[in-house]
Amino acid sequence: MESGMETGMRSAAAAAGPACGRFPFPYTPYRIQEQFMEALYGALEDGRVGIFESPTGTGKSLSLICGALSWLRDVEEKKRQEEARLLQTLSPEEPGPPGSAAGEPDWVTAFVQKKEERDKVDRLKEEQIRRKKREDRLEKIRHNVQLKYAAKRKRSEEDETKRLLQLSKEALSQGAEADVLDQLDHNEEELILAEYESDEEKKVVSGLEEDDDNLEEEHVTKIYYCSRTHSQLSQFVREVQKSPFGKDTRLVSLGSRQNLCVNEEVRRLGALQLINDRCMEMQKNKHEKKSDEENEGKKRHASHTVCPFYSYEQMQFLRDEVLVEVKDIEQLISLGRETKACPYYGSRYAIPAAHLVVLPYQMLLHEPTRNAAGIKLKDQVVIIDEAHNLIDTITCIHSAEVSGSQLCCAHSQLSQYLERYRKRLKAKNLMYIKQILYLLERFVAMLGGNVNQNPACQTVSQTGTVLRSINDFLFQSQIDNINLFKVQRYCEKSLISRKLFGFVERYGNPATAVKNNKENQKLAGLQNFLQSLQQGSDKETGTPKSPPVEAENYQLRAASPLMQIEGFLSALTNANQDGRVILNRQGTVGQSSLKFLLLNPAVHFAKVVEECRAVIIAGGTMQPVADFREQLLSCAGVDPARVLEFSCGHVIPPENILPIILCNGPSNQQLEFTYQTRDLPQMMDETGRILCNLCNVIPGGVVCFFPSYEYEKQVYAHWEKTGLLTRLAAKKKIFQEPKKANQVEQVLVEYAKCIKRCSQPGGQMTGALLLSVVGGKMSEGINFSDDLGRCVIMVGMPYPNIKSPELQEKMAWLDKTMPRAAGQAPSRVLIENLCMKAVNQSIGRAIRHQKDFASILLLDHRYARPAIFNKLPQWIRERTQVKPAFGSAFAELRKFHRGKLDAL
Repeated sequence: MESGMETGMRSAAAAAGPACGRFPFPYTPYRIQEQFMEALYGALEDGRVGIFESPTGTGKSLSLICGALSWLRDVEEKKRQEEARLLQTLSPEEPGPPGSAAGEPDWVTAFVQKKEERDKVDRLKEEQIRRKKREDRLEKIRHNVQLKYAAKRKRSEEDETKRLLQLSKEALSQGAEADVLDQLDHNEEELILAEYESDEEKKVVSGLEEDDDNLEEEHVTKIYYCSRTHSQLSQFVREVQKSPFGKDTRLVSLGSRQNLCVNEEVRRLGALQLINDRCMEMQKNKHEKKSDEENEGKKRHASHTVCPFYSYEQMQFLRDEVLVEVKDIEQLISLGRETKACPYYGSRYAIPAAHLVVLPYQMLLHEPTRNAAGIKLKDQVVIIDEAHNLIDTITCIHSAEVSGSQLCCAHSQLSQYLERYRKRLKAKNLMYIKQILYLLERFVAMLGGNVNQNPACQTVSQTGTVLRSINDFLFQSQIDNINLFKVQRYCEKSLISRKLFGFVERYGNPATAVKNNKENQKLAGLQNFLQSLQQGSDKETGTPKSPPVEAENYQLRAASPLMQIEGFLSALTNANQDGRVILNRQGTVGQSSLKFLLLNPAVHFAKVVEECRAVIIAGGTMQPVADFREQLLSCAGVDPARVLEFSCGHVIPPENILPIILCNGPSNQQLEFTYQTRDLPQMMDETGRILCNLCNVIPGGVVCFFPSYEYEKQVYAHWEKTGLLTRLAAKKKIFQEPKKANQVEQVLVEYAKCIKRCSQPGGQMTGALLLSVVGGKMSEGINFSDDLGRCVIMVGMPYPNIKSPELQEKMAWLDKTMPRAAGQAPSRVLIENLCMKAVNQSIGRAIRHQKDFASILLLDHRYARPAIFNKLPQWIRERTQVKPAFGSAFAELRKFHRGKLDAL
């Protein structure tokens, strides 16, 4: 008995040829790729937690794919063999009559044993039948084009029937007069909260599970692969398609509704929270519709909108199509549009049978999202790629911030909503709305304001930042008697923020004509308040009043503050010791904010590590690894013996990279860019002289990283004043990294064009100089390969701002909870690690493939200190030279680049 994966994977191994040994590969792998795959295979087999580092340009994605899927193929094969062996040994003759006297322990034991064995055989046979059915179904779809056409035809017939039915209904309703007595507008019915039942009263499962027997389908052994961005996931899927496993792997890509929704009316809402709420509401309508139709005799409600793509049958069809052939997100969306099936839910139905599930960080690391998607991690494998920022990512996912403006705005909207619909709301709704209003009132009071006054006009008397433990914050704001878990659950289930958004959409926009009756006069107050809020926030940010074009954005900002607040309420349900609440009191109440800061990301990672068979944390630059070991794995209760570290070298030959630590400048000024010394004119002059010298001998592009935007601006202005900038510009055209993300692309295009122009012989200019910022848009995810980055320069050491209250709290927490490492306080280690992670990310931008070459210059004598030096990536560290004097460093650089030019 063989699964599709198995037969396919065997053919994949054959197709890849004998050179590939035990790992099928599209070409002959580098030795380091083989080592990577062997270490990965071992980690998965032994159920380890692996930290894998493979520099960019070494084919990390393919190594992950081929190593992990080879392991999965072997696991399936072993499982199959074990099943066959069990069936053979357990299915023999039925037990005969017992030889010993009735009631003897041996007889009972034998009987129970036989029963257990028979049950096991039955289970295995059932599993085989289920698997066979699934394989046959997918095989049929793979080879039978007729089936696809039949499904398409059925869909268009259904669409036509629906259209005709709708026309008939409209024709009938035109003759009938609506009963207007004591009724709200037809489409205003949707804004009213349905009767709410709490968990204690309602033990029924939600509608989705109710009519979906498929969620109970057996989850096969699988690999969950997650990465940071949508484009990284798409790139990974394309690598799978190209690999020897591309034809026979059942892969499903998951994404947010924002990425996967194909209902244009919902997509237009733009904001993720709005899309989520609208989608949930449409589903709810679908399930309510069934019960409405059963109660024909009762008073008819306004027709609630139902999503046409949420069709169980069509989503099952989409699920099978997804499993038959590897598709990335774009192909999945096209399929959804074509089949009139929701890709968001259709892809979830494919999870149980999939071998490889590709998904963004958020879906895997956030437990409520994980559960909602039907992801089961028990005994499965998780690979987290691009994981250098994993600790920060978990912290950000579980942190939340709300401004005073948002709190006041939400309070005003909710009060107006309550005023308008009070008579139509049930007691439970009234109780929870009053609790939410009270919470908002107390939160604003904590910022030193009054919820009933315009936040932009209320000045805060005591400005500054205060940190509180969760319990202290709840106690001081006098809300420790409210069950936040229940309030959070109410917000989630009642869709109150969606209803409120609909209400403000209808009445909060000044352009909406409001009928002049008593009810609506009250609503005029809401419009005026929202307008005054908007003007207030414009004053705060110093922006002119928005032109009409931006009305839509303004409406979104003003209309959905409760959604943001729900995130903050959810964060407050964390354990007291794991987080802090930051009260940030600035100028006005509107500018002030409340922020929840997660101090211990390990609490959210622990469950992933506990449930999974194996977890692999991978990245191009994982140094320094201590953070992952201590802050994440050790705190999550992982046994140090279970952790495996693997770091491979680079594929480039040693002579293609020249890393230098420079301790002194051309005029023998010691290079030490501390907060105290870096602003000195002589330090900025020395940096300029170094760049002028280098630009004379380095061809193509030079990328120079500064610790911050402010410092880069300061140095640029100083060079402008001293005339050094003109000297620099004579050799290389100067570009600066823009602060706005939407301008980055343009600057990079111009930078690349300039380098290409300068590479023509006979010109005076030698290329371009790009002044960038560590941690900015260009220090991650952008490749300065070949001529775009022949030299990367790091000015100083980009230590984080130690005065930040958030960082200080994190440092204090680490010192309290972590042991000292090699005599150093954990807070000191954290600061160094944050700095070196940023450095490693930036300097890794230059070398992107095997034939690439570049020099790396670290300007600060502190890089030579052993504690810092050892945190450089191994492949850079092994080739780094420490140069006390500028002369010898300059000579090395000139020789390196001349040699490379001659060889080209």
